[in-house]
Amino acid sequence: MIVGGADGCRSGWVVCRRDTDGPSLDIVVVKTLAEACEGLSLLAVDMPIGLVDVPRPPRACEGEARRLMPGKTSSVFPTPCRPALACTTHAEANALSKTMGVGLTQQTFHLFPKMREVDDLLRGSRTLRSIVYEAHPELAFTRMNGGRPVLSKKRQPDGYAERRKLLARHGFKTKVGRLSSAARDDILDAIAVCRTATLIAAGQATRLGPARLRDSCGLPMNIWF
Repeated sequence: MIVGGADGCRSGWVVCRRDTDGPSLDIVVVKTLAEACEGLSLLAVDMPIGLVDVPRPPRACEGEARRLMPGKTSSVFPTPCRPALACTTHAEANALSKTMGVGLTQQTFHLFPKMREVDDLLRGSRTLRSIVYEAHPELAFTRMNGGRPVLSKKRQPDGYAERRKLLARHGFKTKVGRLSSAARDDILDAIAVCRTATLIAAGQATRLGPARLRDSCGLPMNIWF
């Protein structure tokens, strides 16, 4: 079985693919998430799947994720509500979200194109809904670290080295440190959620959020690690 992990980057998506029967990793950059899914039995992606119609209360899986990572809660971005995702400027999205009780950061708004891509892809394909799962790299690293969040910053040398050692310890060793249009922390995150994909495939992953919870478009609202 070929599984993969995907993380957004400047030119598209960094994808780490792995055969569950072998140790080698195939790490590439593709332009679209649809391309990332090609040839895979399962893909874990670091991007929200399933959106609330109003920002309060937030998705249950996000609250659970933050509780599991004390000192690292800021790594779990608040997911925008579906009406705000349709906005084309931060000012518009922030104003709309504020009318529902909570504002929207520029950082979250910068993720809108990737969020729309995931949302459009899964709403348009029932087949892909059974293949693509939402994951979170820092939750993946927390699991690899014995349930303790990795507090060092992944863009700093010590944080990068610590995460790379964790990946190697769990059978995800790679020499790939740079790719065109992808930062090395994007690569780390893609490998981390690829590990989550192997756990999902083996029936060993943990799910956050109720199993049957769906958004208004029928998409699940769960984070896996």
